[in-house]
Amino acid sequence: MKQSQYFLKTSKTAPSDDVSVNAKLLEQGGFVQKAMAGVYTFLPLGWRVLNKIENIVREEMDNIGGQEMLMPALQPKDNWLATGRWAGLDVLFKVKSQHGNEYALGPTHEEIVTPASLPIISSYKDLPLAVYQIQTKFRDEPRAKSGLLRGREFRMKDLYSFHATEEDLQNYYDKAAIPAYQKTYKRMGLDAILTEASGGTFSKFSHEYQVEIENGEDTIYVCGKCGLAKNKEIFEQGVKCTACGSASWRETTASEVGNIFQLKTKYSKAFNLAYTDREGLKKDVIMGCYGIGTSRLMGVIVEKFHDDKGIIWPESVAPFKIHLLALKGAEKQVEEIYQALLKRQIEVLYDDREVSAGKKFADADLIGIPYRAVVSEKTLAQESIEVKKRSSDKSELVKMDKLAEVFPG
Repeated sequence: MKQSQYFLKTSKTAPSDDVSVNAKLLEQGGFVQKAMAGVYTFLPLGWRVLNKIENIVREEMDNIGGQEMLMPALQPKDNWLATGRWAGLDVLFKVKSQHGNEYALGPTHEEIVTPASLPIISSYKDLPLAVYQIQTKFRDEPRAKSGLLRGREFRMKDLYSFHATEEDLQNYYDKAAIPAYQKTYKRMGLDAILTEASGGTFSKFSHEYQVEIENGEDTIYVCGKCGLAKNKEIFEQGVKCTACGSASWRETTASEVGNIFQLKTKYSKAFNLAYTDREGLKKDVIMGCYGIGTSRLMGVIVEKFHDDKGIIWPESVAPFKIHLLALKGAEKQVEEIYQALLKRQIEVLYDDREVSAGKKFADADLIGIPYRAVVSEKTLAQESIEVKKRSSDKSELVKMDKLAEVFPG
């Protein structure tokens, strides 16, 4: 993609209404644009990153047997009345049509996925099953803040599993969901901490995945022996770790990037979702849910990986692999390099703009693409390209004929 033709403009001015790192850098770098409090437009550069994140999530959910579907954002009021959450969920957006009907804008999808399963699940032979979606969600947050970390409109993956027994749910929870989540975050360069949180009416504990960041909105206590953590809301001084029995904890700030929950029969009972067991008896289906905030993840990655110049994207989620910069006098040769990279299907953003070298360097640092490749009259004289990793202060000259070794297709 040529930068002169891209739907992209960077800015030197940070947003005045949000001091969070991710809001500042994503807006200045041309990844997102604020439409109103808690609602963002994902511009082409940001949409590429979000797609990379969601494709990683999609691959890992497919690997544990998840079947992708898409459920409606606009949901019937009756479903929410059936679960008692029409009046009980304070962040629920309620919409009244000109015809007098009332609807909910989905903050979550238990009220849709459970009744959708009624014609699918009737026997123990139909279980277990797992379905998921990646969708835009809506929550009427009283204080939308911190850029993508707390929005009123946001992207989320939610997977729902259906089981005949609590033992089968626990097995899927422990042996499929938890490892899949750990792998998902690792692929994005994140060390996410499995954190015990309140299970509410469902179970003793639910689990969150938390990433340590300087300005995290959560406080967690991490076991010094095994690494399991507890959320501040359920932590008591002197309590022992449920995994290893240690009572040694360190306090840290973090941001939640996912949660997994054993719903058990709360929603199956509400919609009469039952199956016939081997003895012919009717039993309630056991359910679990597993969420990952994909747009929130994008914000957390920026909070985690940046410096005073801009973003430092992990390669797996970066919008492009190479930021190719043409300095004055080298434009013709850079065009040839650009076309050669495209033929090898390497993702490259080519800064062909007629602006100063300083502007190009500053924008490259702000946008944070993993590799910067600079071609100038000086490098051409040496039949070389200056290559620098965004995460490093050092650059090196690479011979033109060796470029394929540095950037294999």
